[in-house]
Amino acid sequence: VAVFDTGLSKNHPHFKKIKERTNWTNEKTLDDGLGHGTFVAGVIASSKECLGFAPDAEVHIYRVFTNNQVSYTSWFLDAFNYAILKRINVLNLSIGGPDFMDRPFVDKVWELTANGDNIAKFSSRGMTTWELPAGYGRVKPDIVTYGSSVSGSSIKGECRALSGTSVASPVVAGAVTLLASGVLHRGSAVNPASMKQALMASARRLSGINMFEQGHGKLDLLRAYHLLNTYQPQASLSPSYLDLTECPYMWPYCSQPLYYSGMPTVVNVTILNGMGVSGKIVEQPVWNPYLPQNGHFLKVNFTYSEVLWPWSGYLAVSISVSSEAKGWEGVAQGHVTLVVESPPLDGETEPRRSNLTLAVKAKIVPTPPRHKRVLWDQFHNLRYPPGYFPRDNLRMKNDPLDWNGDHIHTNFRDMYQHLRNAGYYVEVLGVPYTCFDAQNYGVLLVVDPEEEFFPEEVTKLKRDVESGSLYNTTVMKKVKFYDENTRQWWIPDTGAVNIPAVNDLIGVLGMAFGDTVLEGEFKLGRHAMFYASGTNIAKFPASGQIISVDLKDQGKEVLDGASVEVPKASILGLYEKPGGGRIGLYGDSNCLDSAHMHKDCFWLLEALLDFCNSGNLPSVLGDMASNADAVLPSEGADALLDFCNSGNLPSVLGDMASNADAVLPSEGADVRLPERMSGSHLHRYSKVLESNLDKARPRPLPACPKLVWAKAVPLNKSAPSNLYKSAKLLSIHTSNLDVSSLKINHIPGLEPLPGNYLDSDLALIAAGRPALDSDFDDEEASRSSKGRYMILGVFLVIVVFVVCQYWDSRGKPKRRKSRILKLLQTLGHKVSANSV
Repeated sequence: VAVFDTGLSKNHPHFKKIKERTNWTNEKTLDDGLGHGTFVAGVIASSKECLGFAPDAEVHIYRVFTNNQVSYTSWFLDAFNYAILKRINVLNLSIGGPDFMDRPFVDKVWELTANGDNIAKFSSRGMTTWELPAGYGRVKPDIVTYGSSVSGSSIKGECRALSGTSVASPVVAGAVTLLASGVLHRGSAVNPASMKQALMASARRLSGINMFEQGHGKLDLLRAYHLLNTYQPQASLSPSYLDLTECPYMWPYCSQPLYYSGMPTVVNVTILNGMGVSGKIVEQPVWNPYLPQNGHFLKVNFTYSEVLWPWSGYLAVSISVSSEAKGWEGVAQGHVTLVVESPPLDGETEPRRSNLTLAVKAKIVPTPPRHKRVLWDQFHNLRYPPGYFPRDNLRMKNDPLDWNGDHIHTNFRDMYQHLRNAGYYVEVLGVPYTCFDAQNYGVLLVVDPEEEFFPEEVTKLKRDVESGSLYNTTVMKKVKFYDENTRQWWIPDTGAVNIPAVNDLIGVLGMAFGDTVLEGEFKLGRHAMFYASGTNIAKFPASGQIISVDLKDQGKEVLDGASVEVPKASILGLYEKPGGGRIGLYGDSNCLDSAHMHKDCFWLLEALLDFCNSGNLPSVLGDMASNADAVLPSEGADALLDFCNSGNLPSVLGDMASNADAVLPSEGADVRLPERMSGSHLHRYSKVLESNLDKARPRPLPACPKLVWAKAVPLNKSAPSNLYKSAKLLSIHTSNLDVSSLKINHIPGLEPLPGNYLDSDLALIAAGRPALDSDFDDEEASRSSKGRYMILGVFLVIVVFVVCQYWDSRGKPKRRKSRILKLLQTLGHKVSANSV
């Protein structure tokens, strides 16, 4: 097992077999000066007081971090190559950060796994984000395990406790090392895919937690060992079924039903192929709707890997509702079938094949009214990597890069859930504005766009309206930093929000944001608000309404170190075009972003949506101008949404609001607006821009995607009642399982970890018999066994009661002579008679 970390001292007392230590940094030492690498190695292979999972494993130490916690991708690449040369079996990477998708790093990890290395990598909560905006993230983490107050080795040879994902990763690496050492006799059947399949299929699901927080559940070492001992090479799916009605496990899919004309729901399914390092999907996946369960109301599209390499691929399932179900409500079910094939191994003549089934279940509702439908713009969000896109809040200096994806199911999940609770239906737009019908939606929500806009998008948005965060180039230069990996100064490719692009979009309506970076606390009604690195409104139609508050110029503070007050900064604008649509502008999105939120403003968003949909702005905030403590009216927090819907301005905003021409320059006045950064490399990462002689220009507008729905092959039979059963893997017969050599050694003074096993389970496994049900459905097995024990217990109580009652009812038994005595007496009488 290899540990890529901060090193380890040569004579540390906790380790039996330190096979090799290598240094890949620019420091002239092999020892650990921080303690992180020592702790990680101890969790995996310590043999003393703080016992590791695999104390007899050969440990290879790769020092890839300096004592200042600095590392380079090139150091990792060199170390990876050496690990391949040394034929390492398990490799632990307790590392993390926003640059995990560095292409050379990813390619080398793939090469490692293709060569048979099992890699336990850093992972946190939430889906992956690099598939955005066109696709949807994969389910991560795969499994969860102990990560809080875990005991490990310290530099001084003692034990210490640490918490975090750096701890959870070596727990998995140690478990994988122990598992691999116990199934050496299985040969090539144990590979990175089969190991992952066993870990995921044997994991115990935790109640009340969604799949983007727990994956397949909690690591279960004994169940995984049993699976690997009986494993047959096969392919499997993760998740193994799609029940979009199952909450909370299937959140966010279960949080919103499907309906006709909605954006397709995309689920990214991972294909694990334990049959070989490469494979493919034979022909095409097939959609089989269940007619009795209304499966014909669902339309399904597939996108999948042409080649499954190394050991895995993807199957993207897009689900939509047919026009037949426009006014229908109910549950629809079906399943997807596919065949995975891998080349034969040495000694085999036929390709290996695995038949897979993916159950699908979804709730359908009648199409919601337009004013309840919100469209979230994902297409114009960019993230790090690949480019330098700075954080939205300049105060968050320990997290300089915007790498959360700005998605409603990641860092904007709290905002999304608030809107769902308020009765709104939120859809995600992953294509340009020219590809959606504005007649279907009440509001287009554009939050933190870093991307440019196509000219055709600007024209369409203006037409749609008529019919019916920070950006400061001086501050952007100030937040540059020197990256030691690339040995270059990193200057933002755009601001946390691309204000010039946004101004291009709204400029045709006579609106524009300024280049002042603002910060400060204020109140709207009795709602405490915080403006975090937001911007001001510089231009607005004269007939619109503007709300202004006193804030600070944060850009001036960043540049000069001095705080400057900005009285009556314009931050919120509301505009209704006569006979047309409505627009609400607010200069800061941090109050919606859960990543670095100071105070949320969900109530304000809800009010803006209500305004844009109905035009009504209810008196939600009270009479702010005269009394900030005023009791709020009973309408609740719907002011802004009501304004967007109805055009009515609530009294709290109306009392604060002024006509735009009274506080802003007129439309013809010369206003200094933000400019694009000179020398920006945004075109390198943009979907909109392309470079021409070092000058960026818009690309041709891409065609709107047209999904080709899979031809349905209906089944006139009922769907299974329970889609979730712990993922089953094909196995060899359990009679062939030989674990009699497995010894259970009880170490004096060492208490077992809390879990779901009894000593009897260990005894059964040690005796060579499986302690678990063959289908590994722990929930059903637990319920059924508890039911049997309860019935048996009640039966025994009844039997004992009946026996006792019967015994008491008999009373004192009569005294009887024994048969032998009667016989002797009879014989005695006969003898006497004969004598006479």
